[in-house]
Amino acid sequence: MLKSVYTFKVAWGDTDAAGIVFYPNFYKWMDQATGGLFHSIELPLSSLFVHEKIALPLLETHCVFKKPACFEDEIHVETQVLELRDKVFKLEHAFYRGETLLASGYEVRAWTSFAEGSPKAVTIPESVRASLIR
Repeated sequence: MLKSVYTFKVAWGDTDAAGIVFYPNFYKWMDQATGGLFHSIELPLSSLFVHEKIALPLLETHCVFKKPACFEDEIHVETQVLELRDKVFKLEHAFYRGETLLASGYEVRAWTSFAEGSPKAVTIPESVRASLIR
């Protein structure tokens, strides 16, 4: 299954008063890593919505925190497709500072059409499926 890596440096605004990353930021970074994964197969999420009226809303998310991340840490997020069903897929995200695993989590998302106004989960196209399982 497809894998990608998203890297960044922890900003001051991502931390609490003790300089430790405030936990919701891990979910923000999962979202950004998901965007990076789709960008790597030439399907930027913004153009997917503009041109195809497709979005990828979250159905479920989870994160386990093992070690703290701090201001100015260089982090890389390894993202991979874990499951690919008809209308839904699951991504795993692992957060590292160097070789140290800081957190791991997942997202379950639906391939969702907004073409008729209200959101409706639809079958993931074969071309996209092929890109996600390579």
